[in-house]
This record gives sequence, structure tokens and C-alpha cells, in this order.
Amino acid sequence: MEALRSYLRESWEEFAHHTTWPTWLNLQRSTVVVIVASLVFALLVFAMDKSLSTVLDFVYNLLA
Repeated sequence: MEALRSYLRESWEEFAHHTTWPTWLNLQRSTVVVIVASLVFALLVFAMDKSLSTVLDFVYNLLA
């Protein structure tokens, strides 16, 4: 039980006194980067899905 208390005490000490938090401006910039990257990735996946679907429809229509 003492080991758990020591762990929690040290964790709180690290969290409260040794952690550096981003500024509001850095947080906003990081959020914009994540949103833009997510949109680019989603569009990339959509394009791959659409092109593969088109190719497979073409192949299936040749075989039918």
C-alpha cells in the first residue's frame, strides 16, 4: 500500500511542478494542424476508395 501512495505522490509532484503546458497560441496552432491533417487523410482515403471502387466496377462489368 505504501508503494501505491508513493507512486501517486510522485505522479502528482511531476504533474503539478515539472510539467510544462503549451501556451494558448501553441494549443490553437496544434489544433489547426490536427484538423487539417485529418481532413487531408480523410480525402486521401476517400480518393483511394472511390478509385478502387471504380476499377472493381469496371472489372466486374467486363466479367458479367
